Amino acid sequence: MNETLAINAAPSALDPLVRVNGVTLQYKTPDHLVTATYRVTFEIDAGDRLVLLGPSGCGKSTILKAIAGFIKPVEGDVRLRNKIITGPGPDRMMVFQEFDQLLPWKKVLGNVMYPMTINGISESEAKARALDAIDKVKLSKFVDVYPHMLSGGMKQRVAIARAMAMKPDVLLMDEPYAALDALTRRKMQDELLQLWDEVGFTLVFVTHSIEEALVVGSRIVVLSPHPGQVNAEVNCQHMGQDFRDTPEFQALAKRISRMLFDDAPTAS
Repeated sequence: MNETLAINAAPSALDPLVRVNGVTLQYKTPDHLVTATYRVTFEIDAGDRLVLLGPSGCGKSTILKAIAGFIKPVEGDVRLRNKIITGPGPDRMMVFQEFDQLLPWKKVLGNVMYPMTINGISESEAKARALDAIDKVKLSKFVDVYPHMLSGGMKQRVAIARAMAMKPDVLLMDEPYAALDALTRRKMQDELLQLWDEVGFTLVFVTHSIEEALVVGSRIVVLSPHPGQVNAEVNCQHMGQDFRDTPEFQALAKRISRMLFDDAPTAS
């Protein structure tokens, strides 16, 4: 009798950074068991800006939590550098939608340093990395300010700096700008792309906004309505903030809008 074992193979130069392989995710409610995603498969290469796009309830945030290691798949697996993810780790840092994700009793510098100090990084190195990250998000004048003195957008920048200072393999962002007004949201999108140009990190970004997906992403995984399945993958490397008002941008946005409500998986 043959037995199949799940093993962690040594990564090769051709392997993707992250592989989501046939992943089905479920969670319990007081009344029943909910299947959030069904056999979702996609890959993320180093340096990608991959966006998970879909309607509410399609499981995009649940997939992000599985990559973070907060949720274990009931079918399939998620791998980082070809090793199965079994729990959270400093190689994957997450920025949530909520503004109040900072420690209210610590100033900006202390908030950014905190994850590094609890992960064994020396105080001197943690401070240097924190100051560099704070500078990159343009908050150097606010290192000694408490979170309650910052605007919502500034709090999100601190959260991004805190994540980036850890130098993670993957930065995970769960609808980080959803609660911002339109002008601040656009500014934050542009700043995120500028930061990516400077640092070159790998990003997985969740949104339900087609325009935001086209601006932020280099690739978009379009998920079907609940339970989420991969409906299409779209290469939008050539888009970005400079294409917002072009006919090409609008045409692709309309095409993706049609994909969102097409239950039959397609290729792009």
